[in-house]
Amino acid sequence: MKPNQTALWEFILVGFSTYPHLQSFLFVLFFCLYLLTLTGNLAILGLTWVDRCLHTPMYLFLSALSFSETCYTLTIIPKMLVDLLAQSRSISVTGCGLQMYFFLGLGGTNCLILTLMGYDRFLAICKPLQYPLLMTNAGCGQLVASAWAGGFCFSLFITALIFRGAFCSPNLIKVFFCHMMAVARLSCVDSDLTETIVTVVSVTGLLGSLLLITLTYVFILSSVLRIPSSQGRQKAFSTCASHLTVVIVHYGFASIVYLKPKGSGGDDNLIDVPYTIITPFLSPLIFTLRNKDMKQAFRKVLRKSSSWDK
Repeated sequence: MKPNQTALWEFILVGFSTYPHLQSFLFVLFFCLYLLTLTGNLAILGLTWVDRCLHTPMYLFLSALSFSETCYTLTIIPKMLVDLLAQSRSISVTGCGLQMYFFLGLGGTNCLILTLMGYDRFLAICKPLQYPLLMTNAGCGQLVASAWAGGFCFSLFITALIFRGAFCSPNLIKVFFCHMMAVARLSCVDSDLTETIVTVVSVTGLLGSLLLITLTYVFILSSVLRIPSSQGRQKAFSTCASHLTVVIVHYGFASIVYLKPKGSGGDDNLIDVPYTIITPFLSPLIFTLRNKDMKQAFRKVLRKSSSWDK
């Protein structure tokens, strides 16, 4: 135990209470972004379900990512919205542990599904003849299940490590959710060792999945450049554009959070917002606006609904 400290049973999520005059504005802003995020992800899930043309591994991975991101936002944003309007911003130690477990598990799952989507594009472009045999719908489902298992195994290790002992006062978490580093600093056990292990494991997982995606795109680029026609090259690149854009946004914001030097200063709330709110909002937007098949499926649904009205 740390000297002159008492064990805790709940935490206070300070969050945006440091900006009292912006509470209402932030609530409206984040609530609108959350509704748009849910709408975008549910639209992808619905279109993939109703349009048989989208019953392919590429879109099964996309629907799996949309479902995972929907669950991911559910772990953080509703509680944050309530806290923006509430006087009490407390969360029990058990509730904090559960929030962290699901947040990290779903975040890890998102990274692994993005990696699998890159692998799918690699097979489709670099091994087009073997692609139907190597990437079936059943195999896609097994890979998605493996991504969920891998994400939650990582989460279980990190959460168990941080919550293995009691926590000491002060019970203030400066951000708007139970961020693993913020909670680890409150541990009565050796918090410096815990922070080091958590940082190493998190950065290794983040950079490892990014390295795999980068390697797949190196092979994809080399294959595309060997396509003789410019139209063929453009078509091959177009199938990867949405995924590559989301990868850049996802890992760009994540690197700011997890690769930020300790004690570098700045408001951690402002650093966490892009990764927890902006990235899930942009992801379905990019996949729907930059994807011809999704836009075509959406037009089909609109035509059917208009014909039913008549």
